[in-house]
Parts: sequence; structure tokens; C-alpha cells
Amino acid sequence: MSTIVAISTAPGIGGIGIIRMSGEDCFLVLDKIFKQKHNQKIEDIKGYTIKYGNIINNDEIIDEVLVSYFKAPNSYTVENMCEINSHGGIVIMNKILDLCLANGAELAEPGEFTKRAFLNGRIDLSQAEAVIDIINSKTDKEAKISIDQLKGNLSEKIEIIRRKIISIMADIEATIDYPEYDLEEVTNANILKILDEVDILLNELEKSFYNGKILREGISTAIIGRPNAGKSSLLNVILNEERAIVTDIEGTTRDSIEEFISVDGVPLKIIDTAGIRNANDEVEKIGVKKAKEIAEKSDIIIAIFDISRELNSEDEEIMELLNNKNAIILLNKIDLNKKADVSKLEKIEKPIIEISTKTKEGIDKLYEEISKMFKLKEIANDGELIVSNARHKNIIINSRKNLEKARDTIREGMPIDIISTYLKEIIEELGKITGETVTEDVIAEIFSKFCLGK
Repeated sequence: MSTIVAISTAPGIGGIGIIRMSGEDCFLVLDKIFKQKHNQKIEDIKGYTIKYGNIINNDEIIDEVLVSYFKAPNSYTVENMCEINSHGGIVIMNKILDLCLANGAELAEPGEFTKRAFLNGRIDLSQAEAVIDIINSKTDKEAKISIDQLKGNLSEKIEIIRRKIISIMADIEATIDYPEYDLEEVTNANILKILDEVDILLNELEKSFYNGKILREGISTAIIGRPNAGKSSLLNVILNEERAIVTDIEGTTRDSIEEFISVDGVPLKIIDTAGIRNANDEVEKIGVKKAKEIAEKSDIIIAIFDISRELNSEDEEIMELLNNKNAIILLNKIDLNKKADVSKLEKIEKPIIEISTKTKEGIDKLYEEISKMFKLKEIANDGELIVSNARHKNIIINSRKNLEKARDTIREGMPIDIISTYLKEIIEELGKITGETVTEDVIAEIFSKFCLGK
């Protein structure tokens, strides 16, 4: 393989920047641009060591750097590899990158370092996917399940399942090879028993995707209410910053505002929407329509009502949006005189919390109610293996379908060798998770989602 190079740190100004290089000739490229202080030969430098010196170009010092050496096969990519730790700043890092390219390296594609780790057998495909999940994690819990997957926990479970299927196929082969012993009835009973065990394991993985989806994508949370009910004020309190404009003028918010927060380690995608009312302004009408659409698609609605004003038809329209939805009703402005008759709100049979966005009273109760509604404290707290990747979930579903077809084959008294077709399909499907049976197109698609330098 060619020697590849890329900047691994994010663009911008920082204390340190890292330029990563990997490939059989990476040390040859490095020697052309790096002048060590003690000038050791590459064969004398041990792996997992750091050397101090300067990056040079025609005797001109470009930067003072530290270089980490990783010798094959003991590196991230299983190839010769080095990381140039320069001063941060896009100008310096680009100069060093250009020197590497000018001296024989090629610019890495997105995710190519991790792709090489996969192709060279250091990690499987599910572990490679965990790398990008760790990078994109929004909460501690999401990072934790990604780290568990990087350790190979999912791969180990898949391997247990595959071994069970392979043991069934061995029994089938024995029955076919020795028909004189009349083993088919015993074999069928044993196959059904193992298929039941496999189904339980696959079902556990499939069900875990609900929690995995919550951890990966967050809980879509729409804040709705009539103008000046306190929606934007609530968002600002939740974020602890002046994120949304708050005025006494109705209709200030005309478009949705999205931000993430963490509740018990689970991301909530908070969406502040336009105030719902019969608007005359064309732009505001679009905002109101969008607010209703967001509420319909959200996982939970936080409906906020101003109890310092009497409820009106606009509030009643908001109440209707709560039907058949996870919802929490907030009675805002409890620091003012109460004028609203909340008996209609109580009939909706949704949790009701009294709050003040001005004094922040009741906000903690809102978090507690959301946590209780989605059982957030139970997610990823008991060491359970969680599937968070939609690709993995679809593979598991397909595997269970083939498993059921295998059961039907036995129940219908069909020849025992026919079941092998469905068992092979299960092995083929599960191999797509670890990468053993995946196509080049799928591999390319997965690694295209990675950032450059990883």
C-alpha cells in the first residue's frame, strides 16, 4: 500500500497540531523533512518513542516538533506509522503536509487510517464503525456504548451466535453422511433447541436498538405554545445562555431553533418553535405550520402555557396536538398572579409541572419527568450490550427472518438438508456486521463518513 498522510486535528488555531502518516515508506518520507536533535538511524529508534527536532525544507526550519514513532505491526494501522506534533495553526500544519506530499506521500482519504486497520486485521468492521461513533458522541453514555463496541463486545456476541449456527450445520452434515443411523429426528429436536437460543440472543440485540437509537440520535423534544408563553425563555434557561431572542412582542420566534442538552447521560434535541396562533403575517404563518409539523414528528412535546393569562382558542389548539403523544404540560409564570383556569389541561391526563422561567423554579422537575418517561437512568447502566447502528439492526432483523424460515422447514417436515440454505444466509448476514462477508461498496460507504486524518 502507498504511504498516506493527513492532518488529524480539527481546523483552526490550537496549541498542538498533528499530521499523521502511515505506510511502508513513511519513515523514508519523514527522514527527508525531519532533522532529529540526536540524529538516530531509523533502525535504532524503538517503536512507541518520541523524538524532538525540526521540520525543515531546504535547510529552512519550518517548525519545532515532536515525532511519535510506531513500527509495524504495532501501530494503529499495523503499518509503519508516525505522528508529527507541530504547533497548532492551519498555516504550519499545511506546510508540513505539503512537504510530506512533495516527498512521496499521498493525501489520505476520509477514514483511510481506520480502513487500513480494518483491512490489515487489527479491528473488524463493527469496531471500525465504533471509532466514528466515539468521535460523534454527544454524551458520556453514547461514548460508553461506542467504546464497548470498539473493545469488540458486539463482535464477541455475534461470534457466539455464529458458532451456534455452525454447530447446527455440523449436525446436519453428520445426519446426511450417516443416514443408516436414523439421526434426523434427534437432530431436528437439537436444531430447534439451538435456534431458540439463537433467537433469544438476536431478539435481545434487536430490542436494544431502541435504547441505542435514543443514545445515538437523542430524544426529539418540541417546545410548543402560543406567543409569549415562555418557549424561548425556557430554551434559554435549559441552555443557560441567551440562545433565543426574548421580547414582549408576540411572534418574535418565526423559525425553529435546535440545540442539544444531556439528561441523565442521554441527548435531548430541544427544538424551540414559533408561537402557535392565527397569524396574519405570511412568514409567521410558515413558522406556525412548521411548529405543528415538528410537534407531530417529535418524540416528546413540552407544551407551555402562560397561567398569568386566561386560556384561549389558541391554547385549545395546542392541547389537541398533545393527543396520542408523549407530552409534558408546563404551567409557566407562577411568579405572577394566576388567571388561567387549568381544569381543561388537567383533563388531558398528561404530567403537569408548574414552573417559572424567570426564577427557574420547577425546571429540575421537568428533567426528572423526562427521565422517568423514557427510563433514561436504566439505559446503558447495567452493562447491557446495546446496538446503536441502523445497519446492524437491519442485519439482525434479516437474520431472524431466515431463522424463522429454518424453523418452518423443520415443522413442515421438509428434508433436513434444506435448512442449511437458511442457516448459511444467517451466517452470511451476521458476517456483514464484522466485515467478513461485506461488499466493497458497503466498506467504501462506511469509511466515507469518517473525518480526514482518522
